[in-house]
Amino acid sequence: MLLTFQQAKQQMLQRASAIKSLNCEKVSLFDALGRITTEPVMSPINVPSFNNSAMDGYAVRLSDVNQSKLLPIAGIILAGDDISNLNWPQGTCLRIMTGAPVPNDADAVVMQEQTEKSELGITFLNEVKVGDNIRRMGEDIKKDTAVVSKGEKLTIPILSTLATLGISEVLVFKKLKVAILSTGNELTPIGEPLAGNSAIYDSNRFTLKLLLTELNCDIVDLGIISDDPAQIKQALIAASNQADLVITSGGVSVGDADYTKVALEALGKISFWKIAMKPGKPFAFGNIGEALFCGLPGNPVSTLVTFYQLVQPLILALSGVEAPAIDLTFKVSTATNLKKSLGRVDFQRGMLQINAQNELEVSTTGQQGSHMTQSFKQANCFIVLEQDRGNVSKGEQVTVELFNRLLK
Repeated sequence: MLLTFQQAKQQMLQRASAIKSLNCEKVSLFDALGRITTEPVMSPINVPSFNNSAMDGYAVRLSDVNQSKLLPIAGIILAGDDISNLNWPQGTCLRIMTGAPVPNDADAVVMQEQTEKSELGITFLNEVKVGDNIRRMGEDIKKDTAVVSKGEKLTIPILSTLATLGISEVLVFKKLKVAILSTGNELTPIGEPLAGNSAIYDSNRFTLKLLLTELNCDIVDLGIISDDPAQIKQALIAASNQADLVITSGGVSVGDADYTKVALEALGKISFWKIAMKPGKPFAFGNIGEALFCGLPGNPVSTLVTFYQLVQPLILALSGVEAPAIDLTFKVSTATNLKKSLGRVDFQRGMLQINAQNELEVSTTGQQGSHMTQSFKQANCFIVLEQDRGNVSKGEQVTVELFNRLLK
């Protein structure tokens, strides 16, 4: 009996959680984009580090404003000024600029648009409230609090925040090393003339490199391996000696020339090699020595779907990501009929959009064959049809899964 998709995914993630964590390294903030933190990052300072003005305006004491709506200007405070020896007489206000330090005894900053200036001073036109337009020390980030969690992916906004804290280096997991290879006598490298009428281009390995680059992996590219048992076996040994994870494309079905599965059985262990999913039924998972192994089917759509649905979460788990992924699934009505056979969960490519009634609906992108790469061209989501579900009629509710950044 075939494993269900969820059983296969669970087995893969359990294996990932049982593996020793990657080593860590300290890297410059400039080199940390996309990396995964090995420990929480604590703020060394308060942000803001001092009370400062949120506006160009006038610093006032509430008691002075309550006594007179007209106050003379006693001085000016600019961003970067040292006000430790400031002399600020009672019954006056101070001209203050955005980002400038606010005196401790100031109750508010009145924005200049709410004042009138004359030779006698400043008239305040509206009610002044305590705390108006003052950025308080530590109101954004307090010293010694965690600004980044362990296992969090470092994005541009996060790194920008760390830069505001003066942090120049961060401790991260080393990149996951992934070896890739394609198998098949029919494959021709991209850019070379096709070698015969039955030849095809090795697009899967190209696609895998793009996907792995987006996931911030170190890639070991072993190229195209002929349908020769000895060559495939040697390539898998070389891959497992160099990488944490080995990914192949093709050779895991049941054909006479599908030698990858045979070589894997000789070198390592196969946990499973068939899944009740479409596309992607011939998907192999196991290990060669210390390296995990994923054998993806050869059809290009099957390769992309299995990588997205199974290999992507495995890589994130192996890379040290601890934060749960955002759930991008929800129910909508389908605007088209959908063909579906019982027995396998089906990941059809769909287009989610707003209809004339201002409601979300999803439609198929066309033919869904595992060789039909055009099915991804207009797609922005998967239509996930349950294993025990058959054909779907227009108007029925279906589950959609929006593409994450890997396919956008």
